[in-house]
Amino acid sequence: MTEKANIRVFIADDHAIVREGLKQILAESRDIVVAGEAENGVDAIKLFRSAKCHVMLLDISLPDRSGIEVLKQLKKENPEMAVLMLSMHREDQYAIRSLKAGAAGYLTKQSAPRELVTAIRQVAAGQKYVSAALAQALAAQVGEDHEVALHDTLSDREYQTLTMIASGKTVSAIAAELSLSVKTISEYRARLLVKMRLKNSAELTHYAIRNQLIE
Repeated sequence: MTEKANIRVFIADDHAIVREGLKQILAESRDIVVAGEAENGVDAIKLFRSAKCHVMLLDISLPDRSGIEVLKQLKKENPEMAVLMLSMHREDQYAIRSLKAGAAGYLTKQSAPRELVTAIRQVAAGQKYVSAALAQALAAQVGEDHEVALHDTLSDREYQTLTMIASGKTVSAIAAELSLSVKTISEYRARLLVKMRLKNSAELTHYAIRNQLIE
């Protein structure tokens, strides 16, 4: 991509006010144009196919599917595309999962506008982007001889269920937020308790706090 070429960006976020805020930030950059948007995972995948964009800004918490699920589907269809994950979650947990799933970068929504623009330009050029704080967390893991943490054995949905339960949400509330049935969320909860060798939600919450999986 030449320096003068426009970087076409697609925004996938379920909050209209967030999408508008991102568009306002990017409108100030002459080399970046927002060429499409979606408010859920299904539309993100469908509309991105025809938008011919270089970069997708993808919210990790969409109402119908997790952002990581959407990421995996997009990368399966187009391995070369650049996806920059956006999240309200602390970096060193969801970021690592995102990068392993094929994301080109990860930013929290609290990031400065200048950092967002820099990240978009960097991933559009075929590079990876992580913040300085996340880079330190990743570097600290290099060469470490440690066992895989129990929460790293969970699927993306199980991990999402874990963090939501640990944050105090009920199974019913989680089901409503993710547009899934109570039975499905209960199954995720049962599976993750078995995998993590925990007995109940109280132990799960204690584990999440001890391992800094939630704020």
